[in-house]
Amino acid sequence: MLINCVAYQEGRKLADIQPQEIHEYVRRPECFIWVALFEPTPEELETMQREFGLHELAVEDAQHGHQRPKIEEYGDSLFVVLNTVELAGDELKVGEVDIFVGRNYVLSVRSRTERGFAEVRARSEREPDLLRHGSAYVLYAIMDTVVDRYFPVFDGLEAELEEVEKRIFSGRSNRAIIESLYVLKQKLMTLKHATAPLLEATSKLYGGRVPQLCAGLQEYFRDVYDHVARVNQSIDILREMVTTAISVNLSLLTIQENEVTKRLAGYAALVAVPTMIAGVYGMNFENMPELNWSLGYPLTVAIMVAIDGYLFYRFRKAKWL
Repeated sequence: MLINCVAYQEGRKLADIQPQEIHEYVRRPECFIWVALFEPTPEELETMQREFGLHELAVEDAQHGHQRPKIEEYGDSLFVVLNTVELAGDELKVGEVDIFVGRNYVLSVRSRTERGFAEVRARSEREPDLLRHGSAYVLYAIMDTVVDRYFPVFDGLEAELEEVEKRIFSGRSNRAIIESLYVLKQKLMTLKHATAPLLEATSKLYGGRVPQLCAGLQEYFRDVYDHVARVNQSIDILREMVTTAISVNLSLLTIQENEVTKRLAGYAALVAVPTMIAGVYGMNFENMPELNWSLGYPLTVAIMVAIDGYLFYRFRKAKWL
């Protein structure tokens, strides 16, 4: 589906145009076209391929989707793949943005993601001095927006960990908490898969041999790299915290089990004393001195109570009961 098709000249919007008019504006050296598509059909991509002369391998990747984040050069053009990550209730929804960039065009193809880039277009049009850089600045603006959208997702996962930690230390350490931590670790891995490959990809745009298309905007792409590095570092730290939380929760479960074991051992000892004494008297020997003594029974019971009372005192003092 076509979202926008706009021609720009000297950093300012020239006109909204129809796809069949693209070839007229592409011929103008002072213009560039910015086309935005959402989940296009193969026919629509083929139309754009003819209009802009897109490389067939890049078009094939965009058609199949589910690509790893990357930046590839095809002659004097770039093909950029970015993964978007959005919170959808308790789940993470992973989408994809494929960007074709040439000297006089930008084609963004969005798949499996609800949020578009209308604010990016509005922001770029408010900054004509920067938009004069042409298609490379649009590439920067889209990449910067996609990377900045990772931070709210990360903040949500961080808040989720804080809630789980409260449950851990509230005395309700159980299997459900372990499952919550494991799900959180999976979400962090999903976010990591979207951000980690961008470290290497974005480094190509500001250091070493920079594509001619991006010359003059290295400091902007370095800013994107800094943001990607920061979110990656934050993800690694949070993953370590999740691992630690899992270990702490397992340790608390072990401690609870030990407490239960100690209580059971204490109660078993309290029962064992009268059981032992009663067992001795239950063997029915004839020559037992207490059999003919009137105080034998109450004395035996008193001894049982006294021993159990002493054991109960010692167990409570040792916090076994």
